[in-house]
This record gives sequence, C-alpha cells and structure tokens, in this order.
Amino acid sequence: MRFLHTSDWHLGRSFHRVGMLDAQAEFIGHLVSTVREREVDAVVVSGDVYDRAVPPLSAVELFDDALHRLADLGVPTVMISGNHDSARRLGVGAGLMGRAGIHLRTEPSACGTPVLLPDAHGDVAFYGLPYLEPALVRDEFGVERAGHETVLAAAMDRVRADLAARPAGTRSVVLAHAFVTGGEPSDSERDIAVGGAASVPAAVFDGVDYAALGHLHGCQTLTDRVRYSGSPLPYSFSEAGHRKSMWLVDLAADGSATAERVDCPVPRPLARIRGTLEELLADPALAPHEEAWVEATLTDPVRPADPMARLAERFPHALALVFDPDRPPDDPDVSYARRLAGRDDQQIAEDFVAHVRGAGPDAHERTVLRDAFDAVRADEAVREVAR
Repeated sequence: MRFLHTSDWHLGRSFHRVGMLDAQAEFIGHLVSTVREREVDAVVVSGDVYDRAVPPLSAVELFDDALHRLADLGVPTVMISGNHDSARRLGVGAGLMGRAGIHLRTEPSACGTPVLLPDAHGDVAFYGLPYLEPALVRDEFGVERAGHETVLAAAMDRVRADLAARPAGTRSVVLAHAFVTGGEPSDSERDIAVGGAASVPAAVFDGVDYAALGHLHGCQTLTDRVRYSGSPLPYSFSEAGHRKSMWLVDLAADGSATAERVDCPVPRPLARIRGTLEELLADPALAPHEEAWVEATLTDPVRPADPMARLAERFPHALALVFDPDRPPDDPDVSYARRLAGRDDQQIAEDFVAHVRGAGPDAHERTVLRDAFDAVRADEAVREVAR
C-alpha cells in the first residue's frame, strides 16, 4: 500500500501579516496532483488542519475543496485533530464523510478503532490518535497521573490490543500529534509540553509498522518507522532552513516501510540576515536574498532611524526586524526576552520562586506549579472549544 503522509496544514494562518491562503491552496493542488500522478492509495493528515479552533470562512472553504477533490479521486483520507484544531468542530459530520472515504478521527475514545483499508496483501489498519490533552483525557484512559507520555502510552495500549485480535499479518499505521523525543521543534509550534512531560519516547509506538506524526514543523525521521512530515509551508523564520515536503510511504506485505520525500511548492524563500544596518544595505553577498521574505537582526549599538523603511529599499519583502546590539552577556541592558529565551513556563516560574525566596521550589512545590499549569492549559482548551 502506498500512502501520502502530511500534517500541520494550519489553514487560515498568516506569515508575519502576509496572508498564506493562496500558498495553502497551491499546496492542496500539489497534494491532489501527487495523489493522482504517483498512484497513491491513501492520504493521512496528522493534525493541525486549521490554525485555530474557530477558523475563518476562507480556510473552511479551502478545507472543503480539498476533501471534495480527494473524494473525487476515490482515494481514502484519514485525518486527526491537532492541538490547534477544535476536535469537536473538525469532527462534525464525520459519520457522513466516512461514507465518502474521508475518515475523521477526533474522539480519544476511538483510538483503538481503526480505519481498515485493503490491498492485495490484506488489510492495513489505520489508527487515529487525535491530540491528547492530558488533563482532559486522563479519565478516559484511566491514568492516575496526567502526562503526555502516560496518556499516549494508554492510547497505544488500546491500539496494540485491537491489533492483536486481528488476523495475523494485518499491517498497521498510527497517526499521532505529539512531541516525540529526538524531534527538533521550531518557533511556530504551540508548546504542548509546558506543565507536563517535555516529550514522549519513540518507543511508545512499538508494535506498529509506521507512525505518521504531526506537530513539529520540520520533516524528520526519528526511526525508519517513526517520522514527522512537517508543515507544507513555513510559519516562522526559524524554518528558514527547512525543506518542506511530504512522505510518500510504501508499506510492503511484510509491514516494512520505505519512504520518499516529495517536495512542496515554495511561495517565497526565507532568509535571516544579521549585521548593522549599513552592513546589510551594502553587503553584496546578500544579493540572493533580495526577493526573499527577510528577517533582519540589527546589531547597531544605537537603534538607527527608520530601519524598516531603509531595509525595504533593498529587501522589498522584509517582514521582521529584531534589535540585538552586540553587548557582553553580563551587560545589564541585555533584554528580558533574551534572558528568557529557550525557557518554558515551568522553568521561569521556578526561577522566580528562587529569585524571591533565595531557594528554588522543592519537589512538592514543583508538582503544585506543574498542576497549576496543567489546569490553566486544560481550561484554555475547554474555553476554546466553547467559543
């Protein structure tokens, strides 16, 4: 069986105020063409179809167009909700859509119920594990301690139990939306680890033939059977070095998988440039970036006048400006944001306790902080769905 693994479409998202809907529509066209030209048997979309729980109408219309075009090809599609999606909204009409070959998996309770797609060698079971917010699904999975690893492991136990009851030789694919150990994040992903386990091990997917992951925006191979497709378009300048693509996966009769990267259309290259304003305006080596979307980091010791307007004369698609004067690390003027870079909310809170009290939190206090962040995150998820 040949299937196309993609994720993180983020329909409705912009890039530094530049609308991406046309580029997203071009990607959908490319996906449909790839399905047709490469004789794909199934498409899997591993979450974050939309960029927010209540997407704009234009994004919903593009999603509707994509589903109709895939259904017209007669190619089954299996899709899960991600942490940016409203699972309940995305899942509306799932029963009817399933009759057209569009299989939406948004309910945690259905983790152990696969979509069965046959080929010449028997059935392939596609299990959809939507994004599992630990604080909201702990009761469903009967776990005492709500953490990403705990709930995902419980969901995979259901997958393995169902698979064990099926005929020998049944092959299996799992779709999941999570942060797996070894994956490289970028700035455009919403942090799903704050207050819980930082990541889950790839071994949680043992027992299945292929794990089609979503959430991280870079295309990555964690093992031959565990891969991220990444987002088809860039959504932050931290993705300037990404090669945006999808995985074309061939699943053999024995369950072995081979994967080929299929490049996605590039609306405009990204460039991150750094230096004083005068250096950036004069450096001939930067000529290849003059038609790129540009993030410029200015190292001038004093903020120059009208920097964006002056940059735009050479780089008309400059979108972001960062000020980072060259100063020693112990300079008191180093920005607060720079001091916090790379630290999550839990670490920042613990540092604050240490600053105020003179000693960091003990194990019990760290648990209290973690529970508080869990509760806030769960409340935000509930409020987002209720809007």
